[in-house]
Amino acid sequence: MNIYESSENYLEAILSLREQHGMVRSIDIANQLHFSKPSVSVAMKKLRESGYIEMDKDGLISLLPAGEEIARRIFERHQLLTQFFIHLGVSPEVAAADACKVEHDLSEETFQKIKAHALGSHD
Repeated sequence: MNIYESSENYLEAILSLREQHGMVRSIDIANQLHFSKPSVSVAMKKLRESGYIEMDKDGLISLLPAGEEIARRIFERHQLLTQFFIHLGVSPEVAAADACKVEHDLSEETFQKIKAHALGSHD
């Protein structure tokens, strides 16, 4: 699954906004990520062309299965890493910021080991 970090961030934001508000528009993404509306529009076009999202005539954005899978993977990594860092004694704000930096580049092997450790199973 070769996808740019910025695309992963957009997909994660769409998932998060959908779970909070039930529907997602480009302006919601721009507000959450602190990006300009034109930047978000360009990104949404690329995600649409790549088969990760669809947008209806009213501008409502939906994740397609491939986009949903990536968004859930990144969201899980973000949540678990944030909690893991907090457990280590890192402040919540720094933990969330660091999780965002690490979630994209961490190998699946390392993530699974952190996950097993955080959940108390040390296989």
